[in-house]
Amino acid sequence: MAKIGTVISKFYNEYISKTPKKLKVIDAYLLYILLSGIVQFVYCLLVGTFPFNSFLSGFICCVSSFVLAVCLRLQVNPENKVHFAGITPERAYADFVFAHLVLHLVVMNFIG
Repeated sequence: MAKIGTVISKFYNEYISKTPKKLKVIDAYLLYILLSGIVQFVYCLLVGTFPFNSFLSGFICCVSSFVLAVCLRLQVNPENKVHFAGITPERAYADFVFAHLVLHLVVMNFIG
């Protein structure tokens, strides 16, 4: 058990010291979206799925937002410049916003 605590503390300390603030903000958004999806799923289990389209669209929106944010994090991370050489951080953010607009239009249309 002591080894697990050591690994976690080392991971936390390196994350705090080496991760840029922009990536920490994206990570906070990822945590928020993850918790929102978990709350929706637990609510569905406890209460039921009466307006099923509403639950489905909300949960799919959380999952899709999480995937889009992970893609944004990968593109903005300075360590991944080799893989995303032609994409500037500004373009990555613009693609993220545009994809979110399309996602929310589809979700609103699905709700009815």
